Amino acid sequence: MTISHHATDETLLRYAAGTLATGPRIVVEAHLSGCPVCRARVREFEALGGAVLEETEPSRLPANALANVLSRIDAGEMSEPVRSDMPVHIDGVRLPDSLRGCDIGRWRWIGPGMRMSRVGVPGDPDANLILLKVGPGRALPDHGHVGAEFTHIVSGSYTDRLGQFGPGDLAEVDEDIEHQPIVDPEEDCICLAAMEGRMRFNGFIGRLLQPIFGI
Repeated sequence: MTISHHATDETLLRYAAGTLATGPRIVVEAHLSGCPVCRARVREFEALGGAVLEETEPSRLPANALANVLSRIDAGEMSEPVRSDMPVHIDGVRLPDSLRGCDIGRWRWIGPGMRMSRVGVPGDPDANLILLKVGPGRALPDHGHVGAEFTHIVSGSYTDRLGQFGPGDLAEVDEDIEHQPIVDPEEDCICLAAMEGRMRFNGFIGRLLQPIFGI
């Protein structure tokens, strides 16, 4: 697998610092599992963060800090999602290990040749995470974004104004980018996507499909 499109340094820095939201974090983890270039970059950022911490003057914690942490643990606020050891598959395609423990919804029709599955994330019901399956040669509606979108290509490939994206690639777009991904003709394309905002569809057909997408 040759990876041509990588996470931005800003995203990898947020990932290393633990400030990336749940949905984007799961998508970035899927990319990192197959990308040694981005894994090395994350290690660099983690080392940089460790060096900064070593040079930072410690701050005195409030007297009730430990009690607050223990109460949050008891309430389940700081628990990590339980992840199964079993690989997750859909349509015979193995999904990224970052989805273990998540609730993979059934495929539902969102347009000709297009299916979408909602992904439920334990502990974060507001994570805007989906699987998208688009048939060969099919085009998504022309759209932009309110906020950032992170897309990891699981299988197949598509092409848009930013280039061709194949298995393992990560596409990052923000409100400055408008595009219309078109799936390449060889096979279905399955993607894992997370949005920090919402999609903004252009054109009459796209606006009709907005309520169906629900994103």
